[in-house]
Amino acid sequence: MKPVLLGFKMPGELPHNATVNLLARVDGPGHPEARPASSRIERVIQRLAPVDTGWRGAPASLALVGLITIVGQWIRPVIGASNLGILYMLAVIFSALYWGRRVVILSAVSSAVLLDFFFVPPYRSFVADDLWYTITLIGLLTVGLLVSILTVTAKEEARAARQREAQTAALYSFTTSLAEASRLDQVLDAIAHHVPETFHRAIVVLLPGTCGLTVRFRSPELVFDEYENVAAAWVVETGQEAGCGTRQFPGARIRYRPLKTYQGVVGVVGILANHPKELLSIDQQQLLGTFMNQAALAVTRADLAEKAWRAEMLQETDKLQKALLNSISHNLRTPITSVVGVLHSLLEDGVLFDAPTRQHLLETAQDEALKLNRLVQNLLDMSRLEGGAIHVKREPCDVHDVIGAALEQIGEPARKRPISITIAPDLPLVPMDQVLIVQVLVNLTDNALKYSALDTPIEIEARQSHARLQVRVADRGQGIPEEHLARVFEKFFRSSSPDAPRGAGLGLSICKGFVDAHDGQIWAERRMTGGTEVAFSLPLEVER
Repeated sequence: MKPVLLGFKMPGELPHNATVNLLARVDGPGHPEARPASSRIERVIQRLAPVDTGWRGAPASLALVGLITIVGQWIRPVIGASNLGILYMLAVIFSALYWGRRVVILSAVSSAVLLDFFFVPPYRSFVADDLWYTITLIGLLTVGLLVSILTVTAKEEARAARQREAQTAALYSFTTSLAEASRLDQVLDAIAHHVPETFHRAIVVLLPGTCGLTVRFRSPELVFDEYENVAAAWVVETGQEAGCGTRQFPGARIRYRPLKTYQGVVGVVGILANHPKELLSIDQQQLLGTFMNQAALAVTRADLAEKAWRAEMLQETDKLQKALLNSISHNLRTPITSVVGVLHSLLEDGVLFDAPTRQHLLETAQDEALKLNRLVQNLLDMSRLEGGAIHVKREPCDVHDVIGAALEQIGEPARKRPISITIAPDLPLVPMDQVLIVQVLVNLTDNALKYSALDTPIEIEARQSHARLQVRVADRGQGIPEEHLARVFEKFFRSSSPDAPRGAGLGLSICKGFVDAHDGQIWAERRMTGGTEVAFSLPLEVER
């Protein structure tokens, strides 16, 4: 006889083998898992997962037992009445694989009754002439029943293990998202994504604020009215659950749970239930409780991080204010004293000076006034950067005009020094805020003039490199020490060299802020021939 391979299509698929396909869902009532398995083996294993269907499989089980009874009438003369018990035992095991405990018992009892009534002499009677028929009947059905019950138990334990595996995977995914969230809005996005996906329910998230309880997220299908708002506010005040299925606000359609930490209630999450019969199962409620604990800790952590950031900003603001005052007291005094001294000399003793001397005094006063103007401009620019008031207005600009405007703004110091300007002939118009980039070139050129000898030239070069405008300003001074290159763009950083010119240490920091606002890059390098080169690049096309 050739072996026959029987194929059965099992109803009800449940998640399995999370190491192959990590699941992020836990079935809720009325929401069967619909995610397809990732492999044929996984689908077969899923079909073997038992689902306790109550009495829904009873008609099919009785029909199977009845079919065996009918077929047994034909084959009894061939295989004998006692061997038909094996077929009935297979029917009991088959019922265990398909329909659970209740149907197994019904199948076993009906099989025993039909086997005794139709196939044990005397026929059509429940009284057996031969005791061994009765022993065989009871033994076969008992073995079938025990095997079926053990099979159901093993399958249910495997199903529970897979469900716990799925819950663990969902919790792991949620906690990973929370761990990656550093801001409150990111924490809320993680809650809004994972909780509805895991529990298949609409949710609402409310957090206390200066104006009371505020809805920070609400699923589109969820209706949140004044009655629901009162229920949520009661949860914040008492730290207890309320809403659908509880004694407090039982008329609500939402079940509210507090987000509690050591600091108290930091928020409320509502799960749509509509009716007490539609509440989550006990296992799901336990998982939801773990979700809420993790969410509460994440909200607290984000709140503490925001407070720490504000404290840091206050500290930086205080540092800026102290530096500004220090800069005003030290760096403004010298040019003001020079200007006042010149004006006093001209007013009191002007008749004693000849024309060249008066001209020299006026040029000195002008230079000091320009230094004072640049210093004040840097202070104002740094205040704008710190306050986020820099708004880039990009317009197509000619690089020739930008460099010319920067040198014109520097004035006499630029005219007294040899400055080499090299501009590539094929440069297109570059989108930029001309006022800001002119200020960048003014600061870079002014630094090059201050930190190099009077008889050495300054080099300014502009060219195109990889779809970007690249501008470099180089001098032939002592050069920035190698260990200071990484810090020259920090606020208030100045070289420790004793012969370095005095300054507030804001020029390069302002340059970096303006270039960053253009989506550009700026860097400093030591020249092989001596001196420093500071370069920046801007995109030739603005992404929209």
